[in-house]
Amino acid sequence: MSFLDDDKLREECGVFGIFNNESAAALTTLGLHALQHRGQEGAGIVSFDGQQFHAERHMGLIGDTFTKQSVQDRLKGHRAIGHTRYSTTGGDELRNVQPFFAEFSGGGFAVAHNGNITNALTLRSELQRAGAIFQSTSDTEVILHMIAMDKEPMFADRLTSSLARLEGAFSFVGLTNKKLIGARDPQGIRPLILGDLDGSYILASESCALDIIGARPVRDIEPGELVIINDRGLRSLRPFENAKKRFCIFEYVYFARPDSVMEGHNVYDIRKQIGVELAKETPADADIVVPVPDSGVPAAIGYAQGAGLPFELGIIRNHYVGRTFIQPSDSIRHMGVKLKHNANSRLLEGKRVVLVDDSIVRGTTSQKIVQMVRDAGATSVHMRIASPPTMSSCFYGVDTPETHKLLASRMTTEQMKDFIRVDSLGFISLDGLYRAAGEANRNSESPQYCDACFSGEYPTRLTDHDDRDNVSSISLLAEAKG
Repeated sequence: MSFLDDDKLREECGVFGIFNNESAAALTTLGLHALQHRGQEGAGIVSFDGQQFHAERHMGLIGDTFTKQSVQDRLKGHRAIGHTRYSTTGGDELRNVQPFFAEFSGGGFAVAHNGNITNALTLRSELQRAGAIFQSTSDTEVILHMIAMDKEPMFADRLTSSLARLEGAFSFVGLTNKKLIGARDPQGIRPLILGDLDGSYILASESCALDIIGARPVRDIEPGELVIINDRGLRSLRPFENAKKRFCIFEYVYFARPDSVMEGHNVYDIRKQIGVELAKETPADADIVVPVPDSGVPAAIGYAQGAGLPFELGIIRNHYVGRTFIQPSDSIRHMGVKLKHNANSRLLEGKRVVLVDDSIVRGTTSQKIVQMVRDAGATSVHMRIASPPTMSSCFYGVDTPETHKLLASRMTTEQMKDFIRVDSLGFISLDGLYRAAGEANRNSESPQYCDACFSGEYPTRLTDHDDRDNVSSISLLAEAKG
């Protein structure tokens, strides 16, 4: 991760799988390229050619590491799965890059995972006491050992028995000698979609991974659904207990690509509608609306339309920063935001500006961007945030700072306003966010989405972090994470 990006929530991971296509590895590479926004630390692909499995894993970006030679010569076969990774558990080392692979008595099995298993440490300890030897520090490896040590005679039964013991959020793709497998946690916190390319089944985290290869979306894998794809077609199983659907609402705010469709909703449309709701809830006496690029752009367009104000690109982003070639000394860190963003002074000078961003995490980047806009001549700066205050850590696959490092967990909105030095600060309400996502409001008795980072209400057990079913205490979360 670049030091320039240390004040953003980190995307989780992206998964992709394809069955029965002669260009399986090449299509998987393209699918992962479309999912690159979900993780930039490392990527891997496992393919099967009818006789043996082939694997390649690298640190770094897809386009920098997977060459034509590696895809065509070393990743042979008509089926493959892949993974692009940002580490939420385990370090940023090659041994933690997925997919993971193991040889079982009945054949090989590869698995890749998006999400976070909240009882992984408990399960890992249990497995180690039973003799399991782990090769990584990732929670995903737990599933391999659970399957290997399960007593059920059939692989499908061992798989479902193992998955049923997992808590938290997970979307899996798996590959055996004969099958492509997809599974989603009972509450559907993390996304997984089914696609089709000329008769080849595809599983992917987002629909944008289908678009890049010309595949058509078929449907979302349902919460708690397990799909098994083989030469005879697709079989759907429901091995988990029924649970209320709680899809991660922050996918709509920030994580997903804006051109993706998730749970029947176009992400871009929701982000624009967030801006419209934000303009209704927190109007500002201003001349122009300016997004913090790139993630703030759709909401800023919606805000400008809702407020009847001009939308202007008052901040220009340099898309070619990446990992800096300079050691991040204090002086370099100080100019870090300017390496990535630059104010368009001609548009900002003498203007009352509404700055729209997707979230505030630590607040340090917001401080610097606000100062940049003031230095460019803005007479006043009003910050508007396209999500409610981020007050709690995420345990479901999003890398969130410890709760006590989140600005909103220790400051009121007024104190945050003073901290980032703006003339006014406004966040969309939880009800407003739900309205933008197509709901009348947030049902406080039974929320329709996972919004734990805003509400502190977690939809699953957090066994490794707290021994109660539902954690709402911010202080307890800080202890659990720190």
